[in-house]
Amino acid sequence: MKQEIRTVKYDAELKVEAYHFQGIMQKFPNHFHEYYVIRYIEQGQRFLSCKNKEYTIEPGDLLLFNPRDNHACEQIDGKTLDYRCINIQPEIMSKAVLDITGKEYLPYFTPQVIFHSEWVPVLRELHQMLMEEERDFRKEESFFFLLEQLIEDYTEQAVPAENTEQSAEVRKVGEFLEQHYMDNILLADLCNLTGLSKYYLLRSFTKQKGISPYSYLETIRIDKAKKMLEQGVKPIDVAQETGFTDQSHFSNFFKKFIGLTPKQYMNIFKAAQN
Repeated sequence: MKQEIRTVKYDAELKVEAYHFQGIMQKFPNHFHEYYVIRYIEQGQRFLSCKNKEYTIEPGDLLLFNPRDNHACEQIDGKTLDYRCINIQPEIMSKAVLDITGKEYLPYFTPQVIFHSEWVPVLRELHQMLMEEERDFRKEESFFFLLEQLIEDYTEQAVPAENTEQSAEVRKVGEFLEQHYMDNILLADLCNLTGLSKYYLLRSFTKQKGISPYSYLETIRIDKAKKMLEQGVKPIDVAQETGFTDQSHFSNFFKKFIGLTPKQYMNIFKAAQN
């Protein structure tokens, strides 16, 4: 079996993360990120579920995830996966879009999967520069030119309002989970908040959000944890501040969603500051 290698770099100039995962067998559960993900498949195949659509992805395919696009994936027939991706925070994307278009907005990528994309070689070259920590402006030039093409070919002008097709009860549950993610929340608490039965609440939330209430809560906790780790907060303290029962529970969940341990993730940003 191919050896698993997980390499992550943080580029302090562009303020983006670059991931290179090789030999991956890990199944990633249904979740979302608060940032944009631009990813391509190098080797292997996977089943991908994104926003209630299913795909089989393979080498040469480009994936474009907007903030809060729920997605899950798993390997096919026990085969490993190699992929590279760049993660871009919304505020960084907004600044880049302003430079490119002269307008300040958050783009919304459609579709999420571009099969055998012509832009994969461009992304590969940019990703390699990020991994090798190049310092000349060729890297920035490549970054802006790639975004320009992706925005032109695959986006609407702005992210659609998230709550336009959501009931008041589902919006209320989502807001409650985001505000109380550090607390021990019971399903009964959410039912009391909305007046809905347990099953109807679970079904309605999952249908409208594309992700179950507890998976939504897990994702919020992981996103908050990432931000704290980026600031150098110790994993044991992050676990306590984000609602996990203990550090072991936190570490297991973090790796399940991110593919790295909390300490590995924190060290990326320590290295970038040195």
